[in-house]
Amino acid sequence: MESLPELVGTVHIIMGPYRGNPIALYMCQEESTCHISPRIYPWNQTVGTGDTPNKAAADFEAKWKETDLADDMYTGPHWEGGIKPEKPKPVPPPKPATPPAAKTEAAPDTNTKTPSPESPAPPDPPQPAPEAEDAAQ
Repeated sequence: MESLPELVGTVHIIMGPYRGNPIALYMCQEESTCHISPRIYPWNQTVGTGDTPNKAAADFEAKWKETDLADDMYTGPHWEGGIKPEKPKPVPPPKPATPPAAKTEAAPDTNTKTPSPESPAPPDPPQPAPEAEDAAQ
C-alpha cells in the first residue's frame, strides 16, 4: 500500500535575476521502494527511486543533474529530515593480470651457495684453456 507523500526537501529554480519560490520534493514509500519527486509540472517528470530514502535521494540528484537546467539556474536539492544522499561506492579499477608464479618442488642443491649480503659472491670456476689450433693440424 502506498503511503502519504512526505516532504523531504526543496529545490530553488532561478529564472532571470530573481530567485523563484522553492519547489517541494515529496517522498512516497511503497513496500520495498521509495520515490522522490516534485509535484509541480514540468519538474514532476524527474523521479528518484531506491530501496531506502537515501538511495532514492541520490538517484533523484543524479537524474536532476541530467535535466536541461544549467547549474546556475537552480540551487539544491536541500534535504530535510536527516536524508543524506547515499552515493554508490566507486568501482575499483581492475587489477592488472599477473602470470601465476611457477612453483617447483625440487630439493635445493646443497653444493651451490647463494651469496648473502654479508659475504662476497664466490669466484667463478676456472675455465679450461682452449687448445691451440696449431696442434690440431
